[in-house]
Amino acid sequence: MDLIPLPESAVPDPQGRRYAFGPEPLLGAGPGAEGVARWLRREVGAATGWGLPAPGAGARGDVRLRIEAGGAGGPGPESYRLDIGADGVELTGGGAAGLFWGAQTLRQLLGPEAYRRAPLRPDRRWSLPYATVVDGPRFGWRGMMLDVARHFMPKAGVLRYIDLLAAHKLNVLHLHLTDDQGWRVEIKRYPKLTGAGAWRARSRWGHRASPLWNDTPHGGYYTQDDIREIVAYAAERHVRVVPEIDIPGHSQAAIAAHPELGNTDVVDTAALGVWDDWGISENVLAPTEEVLRFYEGVFEELLDLFPAEVSPFVHVGGDECPKAQWKASPAAQARIAELGVDGEDGLQSWFIRHFDGWLAARGRRLIGWDEILEGGLADGAAVSSWRGYAGGIAAAEAGHDVVMCPEQQVYLDHRQAGGADEPMPIGYVRSLEDVYRFEPVPPKLSPQAAAHVLGAQANVWTEVMENQDRVDYQVFPRLAAFAETVWSRLPEPESRDWAGFEARTTTHYARLDALGVEYRPPGGPLPWQRRPGVRGRPIEGGPPIV
Repeated sequence: MDLIPLPESAVPDPQGRRYAFGPEPLLGAGPGAEGVARWLRREVGAATGWGLPAPGAGARGDVRLRIEAGGAGGPGPESYRLDIGADGVELTGGGAAGLFWGAQTLRQLLGPEAYRRAPLRPDRRWSLPYATVVDGPRFGWRGMMLDVARHFMPKAGVLRYIDLLAAHKLNVLHLHLTDDQGWRVEIKRYPKLTGAGAWRARSRWGHRASPLWNDTPHGGYYTQDDIREIVAYAAERHVRVVPEIDIPGHSQAAIAAHPELGNTDVVDTAALGVWDDWGISENVLAPTEEVLRFYEGVFEELLDLFPAEVSPFVHVGGDECPKAQWKASPAAQARIAELGVDGEDGLQSWFIRHFDGWLAARGRRLIGWDEILEGGLADGAAVSSWRGYAGGIAAAEAGHDVVMCPEQQVYLDHRQAGGADEPMPIGYVRSLEDVYRFEPVPPKLSPQAAAHVLGAQANVWTEVMENQDRVDYQVFPRLAAFAETVWSRLPEPESRDWAGFEARTTTHYARLDALGVEYRPPGGPLPWQRRPGVRGRPIEGGPPIV
């Protein structure tokens, strides 16, 4: 049946029978199934030409949707059961989310043409194979981090990626909204954050070692109504959005807009602009009460845009904070003495712990990159383990929830092959097979600690992805492999059926073609996907397991 991700159980009819739809199938939706019914009418209806009206009194739908807690083949609300037989299609979800994931399976079974926006052949007669599919996810956090700070992705592109996540049964979109190179969310009390901080004069073309520049000014931001639309659109597709506001490092765009946020006693912050280069800027936030109040104002508006029921977690970054300015700053040194913290590292921990408590008091959970472990965390805080597995192991053993996203395994900005034609090659080779063999739970974790692994996410840093086509190339088809590692209950990495997965991708490429995804072809980049002469930063050899 070529389903991706692989379901827990899929039993086809041994006789190969199919249910044939008439020209105007009926769609029945029980209580709680209305949202999935709307989605089917809009998306599948567009591809097939069906209106999918509800059945009249006494009539039976060709497709029937219902929610039955615990009765969908699994205990959780994301589980579902799909039965296709002589009397049509019965789709049962453990909750609305499970029903929606079952609808994704139904769409896959209809074939790649079901991903088009209009019928290719108006006289086509659609059918489905008789089958029973029982399914549910391995992890509750199945995500992708999208960096919109280095290169801005307009709202329409973000909505498109939400649809692509949903099509792969991924349920978390982590939006990296701020960095040295741009501030991407409107904060009404601080209009200069986007008035000045959302725009840079030029951009490095390629890795930071490249001598090339793109002199076209770059920028953009999401209005608050844009964010509300993104969050609502995601919620309809059972995708949670995790916003990230990076502190106290990766903050030059904010300092360029508000120089008072920086270490003014050692740097002329008024002369700073939004950074036009890649890497880690030395310009970090000053450790003052005024800076805390400023960012509390930012987070107050952010919490209003990302309601708790959709976004229980708020990401605060907390990574890669250079300490040189704090070491040179008399004000920062006085602050260290006043707080009694352990040097500059303790100052960084003070920042994070402040917002850990501030967010917890407002019913939210802080999550940050694994550096936040170094100063101790409150009980409810969670960790994104990016430098390897080690941070996640330490966090889980200490009782903190963890999202595994080790850069050596699931950073999708890393190159997909070792050939000279790979565009702007970054990092280790992480092929489609490498990603398929990613395992989110390290074997050395105790069972008690393993229960703290919420799931995993693939991270997409966009320094060398200047537009949507470049993002597509780096993300696909590897995101399909990643989706299977977090949804399906696969054997240990070396025992996985790579040949079977590779065979299923043949059909999946046709789905991606129908969706207009500019993925990397199996044979390598097409001519227009290459970037000859633009320097990257390839790392040779296999990545360490750390």
